[in-house]
Amino acid sequence: MQSLALLIFVLAAVSAGASPLGKRIAQVISDSTVQWEQACTTAGGGLQCNPVAVAAFSTLLAAAGPCDQQNAADKMIDLAKTLNNNSNMIKLAQIFVQQPRNSPTAQSVPYCQSAPRNAELNGLFQCQFQGDNPQTFVGGITVGGSGTIPFGMNAPVSPAGSCPAHPSGPIPDGSQLVGITQNPGVGGTNAGNPAPTSQIAVATVSSPTPASAGDFRLSNGKAAQQLNAQFASLTPSSSCTSDTNACVQGSFARCVNSSFVLQSCGATLTCAALPLVNSPGTSVTCTTLSEAEARIAATGATGGLTGAGSP
Repeated sequence: MQSLALLIFVLAAVSAGASPLGKRIAQVISDSTVQWEQACTTAGGGLQCNPVAVAAFSTLLAAAGPCDQQNAADKMIDLAKTLNNNSNMIKLAQIFVQQPRNSPTAQSVPYCQSAPRNAELNGLFQCQFQGDNPQTFVGGITVGGSGTIPFGMNAPVSPAGSCPAHPSGPIPDGSQLVGITQNPGVGGTNAGNPAPTSQIAVATVSSPTPASAGDFRLSNGKAAQQLNAQFASLTPSSSCTSDTNACVQGSFARCVNSSFVLQSCGATLTCAALPLVNSPGTSVTCTTLSEAEARIAATGATGGLTGAGSP
């Protein structure tokens, strides 16, 4: 009788372990802000750094709300801005906001559905862990339902589980994004689903269509130049297509009800269209002028930010 009971217990345990809904995907959450706290201390943040870091990594727990992580990243950037706009702290906060959160059920974790306070976080959302079910989100919500598409996007993330800092897909279970990349991949649109060029700017200019995956980089560079040239003529009162992004007089702009809502990029950054690196398309984001020009030049496009003077 005892042997039968033991067999039933073992079978039940194996069955529960095989069920994807019984698996918890977690991480060492404190590792996510170690580099940011070090950068904060180096920048002179003193005793302010640790409380902000601890509050931030606590938002990666499964019980946290969908916008708690973004709110924490906003506070990380708020402190960075009091420390001479420390660029390293801002970069690490941008990476932190894309760190996957713990999943209690091996399902994808919902995305925040509100805009960040700081423009440096525009277009950024968390990656998922590789063990998360890409088709079902916590609560049994299927892709397309509430919270399954990041704020500002109108299509599911592609590839599923990716984020701007890791556009190739989800990251290994339990790993830290900051240990994988130091490039936050800042962008106003998802790397896999860029808004069509004709819908971002007021003047409609078609983005060159690459003939194959091998030549989209140059097309991306030229498309970014076309957008930047169009953005140069926009003003806060320009008409626009709702739910699209643009740059207006150096600020990141979101079109809401056919009118631009501007968010400042801060004292050291400006808004620009950038070519995507790993897939066809462009993104609209806050960056430095030198970084924007370098990203465009790396595609082989000539003529700088807007292509002016290029053949």
